[in-house]
Amino acid sequence: MRAARLSRLIALIAAGSLAGPGAAAAHFGIIYSFPGGRDGSFPHAGVISDEAGNLYGTTYDGGEKCSPFGCGTVFRIAPDGTETLLHTFAGGRDGASPWDRMIRDKAGNLYGTTISGGKAGCSGSGGCGTVFRIAPDGTETVLHAFAGGRDGQFPYAGLARDAKGNLYGTTEFGGTGYYGCTEGFGSGTIFKITPGGKEEVLHAFTGSPDGCLPYSQLIMDSAGNLYGTTAYGGSSDCPPLSCGTVFKLAPDGTETVLYSFGDAPDGEIPESRLTLDSDGNLYGTTVYGGAAGAGAVFMVAADGTEKVLYSFCAKANCADGAFPYAGVHKDWKGDLYGTTGYGGNTSCADGNGCGLVFSLAPDGAETIIHAFRGGSDGNFPVGDLIKDTVGHLYGTAGAGGLDCAEQFGRCGNVFRVDR
Repeated sequence: MRAARLSRLIALIAAGSLAGPGAAAAHFGIIYSFPGGRDGSFPHAGVISDEAGNLYGTTYDGGEKCSPFGCGTVFRIAPDGTETLLHTFAGGRDGASPWDRMIRDKAGNLYGTTISGGKAGCSGSGGCGTVFRIAPDGTETVLHAFAGGRDGQFPYAGLARDAKGNLYGTTEFGGTGYYGCTEGFGSGTIFKITPGGKEEVLHAFTGSPDGCLPYSQLIMDSAGNLYGTTAYGGSSDCPPLSCGTVFKLAPDGTETVLYSFGDAPDGEIPESRLTLDSDGNLYGTTVYGGAAGAGAVFMVAADGTEKVLYSFCAKANCADGAFPYAGVHKDWKGDLYGTTGYGGNTSCADGNGCGLVFSLAPDGAETIIHAFRGGSDGNFPVGDLIKDTVGHLYGTAGAGGLDCAEQFGRCGNVFRVDR
């Protein structure tokens, strides 16, 4: 499924022949550049921060306990740029390949997921994925190892946490739902893990019209409702698997599809984490769809009404960006901030653009904050951004970086943009 979408993405970008320089509109700085190998590489997920200004994140590859590319790491970067490896995944029961960003509790514990490792089984022998906790001293505990089938498998998304310490997340496959959506692997689940480590499947997706393949990190409102997206499924006529959904899961386990995406000019295939404002509006992105097929920023109002706020590739040769994998951050003024994985500049070796950081005003006007140039500057920014109290934006570029010796240049960096 992911390989097919990647082929489609490359073909669509190539057909557009991206060209034209991106406009760097703010000061951009690299906080840390990964060298690959033992130190970690490919920081796919965004970072989070603590009260002291430390940043925490994961790398999908690297480390020293797996081969050939490593099983990933958990890292901390101090305000002075010093990086500390908190944990190196070993595969097997320990877990491997963290994909989405972590969350942190008041005691300093970090919580996240790995898409493989844990119990043997599922596809091949790599395991079905885990939920883990990293203590402040670096001690790792596997809170749950997925078993596949009804239990779910491959938790690509990160976690949400309530005031009682319960963790909530999704698995891409598994469950008891309609199997036609994913050719026999199940359509995905929503799960809960108690502080004591007991796991419960709260919902199994059914494909159509319920949605299937949830990739996004869940968010929770003050009443305990969970919100997320499924990349496929829904009730629209999008071939072949429909275009995805926005859903709500109530505390009693009732799931409601708030919106089913249609074909262009609507968005298609939402993989991003949602953002909820005080009026009950939800904001997110779709990787594809929009007026030009290169993705969109959308809003779903509390009454279920959807509006496309911006369609990428609106400017000549997609200089305004293409294919937003990450969600958007909304500030108190109503501006949205996000990234696109491609577009914006032709400096990258494949000529498809290196991706960019953008802002979107309430009136829909887009501003390019930084267009990546590849090489030491980085490229392929697909993680969520965070913003500090003085307006600095922090994020990750999945590839590029200084002195990167990894195959395909998948070392990456952590960056800061000052508005």
